[in-house]
Amino acid sequence: MIVITTPTGHIGHQVLNNLLDRGKELRAVVRDASHLPADVRERLDIVEGSHGDAAVVDAAFAGADAVFWLCPPHPRAPSVEAAFVGFTRPAAQAFTRHAVKRVVTVTALGRGTPWADRAGWVTGSLAMDDLIANSGVALRALTNPSFMDNIVRQAQSIKAQGRFFSPIVGDHKRPTVATRDIAAAAAALLLDQTWSGVTEVPLLGPEDLSFNDMAAIMSEVLGKEVHFHQTSFEAYKEMFVGFMSDAMAQGMTDMAWAKNEGLDNGVERTPRNSTPTTFCDWCQHVLKPAVLDKTESAAP
Repeated sequence: MIVITTPTGHIGHQVLNNLLDRGKELRAVVRDASHLPADVRERLDIVEGSHGDAAVVDAAFAGADAVFWLCPPHPRAPSVEAAFVGFTRPAAQAFTRHAVKRVVTVTALGRGTPWADRAGWVTGSLAMDDLIANSGVALRALTNPSFMDNIVRQAQSIKAQGRFFSPIVGDHKRPTVATRDIAAAAAALLLDQTWSGVTEVPLLGPEDLSFNDMAAIMSEVLGKEVHFHQTSFEAYKEMFVGFMSDAMAQGMTDMAWAKNEGLDNGVERTPRNSTPTTFCDWCQHVLKPAVLDKTESAAP
């Protein structure tokens, strides 16, 4: 039995799609089952509710061999620790209680760097992995840089102004990964019953790019001039005030600061940790349709 959390989320639904035709018994934990397509619901065992709820994960993990764990966004959480560690604690206890063998998480790069304990959401994500590892399960933590897909949130600005924004300097080359590659790596690990122990699995995309590099690629793919604009960290935080708690908005800002300092550059690139989807390919298949349709999200 493989259990999938966030099966309607951006990464979770891709993990689910990758597993549906693989002949495995699947269970999904979802707040509202009606958000899953009817033909998909018929092929799943479903547990409704939040996977941060002790009763829900107790039911979901009974008889489970492997679990895909992704901590969903909690913009109004009172602290970053509460959003990641507090949310995950009931699940970690349920992993032990039900003797779950293997867990695959979606988490962040940065462990062992000078900025790991000052990186906001990344710090919380790494603490979440520590909590899960201490439960006694075998763990594969998929450690990621920023997602290419995050840029889709600025599709309207790219469409209307030909600009996108970040407080990170424009010429800082960093790895970036497509969520389709994260989902593929997660599905492969969930299907593989041979691994044990606790290990991080970096997913770095195929190349390091700066935001200026990305702007040039976007311009070519979209057939229009696109420019990167660096904002201040103060202005960046202000973007989140109103729909995030102050603690979570500060956590987002601290994460951006740490990435600007080099948080995502601490892992040496190898053929093994270089995932296949290029930024140009991602722009063709994801960003371009989103910009043309004036949408703020698009599935790979």
